[in-house]
Amino acid sequence: MSEDDFAVEPIEGLPELLPKGEVILWQGRPNWLRLTIESLNLWWVIGYFGLLAAWRFLSVIDYMPFGTAISASIPFLFVAAFVGLLLCGVGYIQAKETLYTITNRRVVMRIGAALTLTLNLPFTKIDNAAVAKKRGGFGNIAFETSGDTKFSYFVLWPHARSWYFGKPQPTLKCIPDIEKVSSILGEAAKSRIIEKDNHTQPSAPRVDMVMN
Repeated sequence: MSEDDFAVEPIEGLPELLPKGEVILWQGRPNWLRLTIESLNLWWVIGYFGLLAAWRFLSVIDYMPFGTAISASIPFLFVAAFVGLLLCGVGYIQAKETLYTITNRRVVMRIGAALTLTLNLPFTKIDNAAVAKKRGGFGNIAFETSGDTKFSYFVLWPHARSWYFGKPQPTLKCIPDIEKVSSILGEAAKSRIIEKDNHTQPSAPRVDMVMN
């Protein structure tokens, strides 16, 4: 996808220009390999076909020559390789088309490969942010929103907290340097809440989704 595909975005990752006083503090994307492993279950899928290959080998080794038994099992390994590459391609595209933005007032998530959605999450509408730290400095940040706002798990996927189907939580997935990003988010949210309580800023934007 070329840069021209996002020409409708006045600022990359944002559906409109920032209001006066709002600034971007951080922008980033998921790590595509981590996203493929975590959200598309890469190792589980490859392991499943590996077990099928082992089962096939063990089921025929008693009445086939060793070489023939190996040959009968190899197709499962080819399927595992093909599916693994396919999942890697999907994970790469999902990560490439995603852009997370943290400003001093909100979190914006541009997600989706075939259908692009922009989620707008003001700090004043976020009840809780759950940080899950992973190996290698990666991690996820899931947002529990206030009020009656409800998102579709399947619309959010893979940018949703795993297994939270009742009230899906938008999630910054597989982001590098999770310590730094969570610190930026925490400080910005705290400052914004204080501003809002002191009535020094205009009303925060609502929680919504924009389809592009």
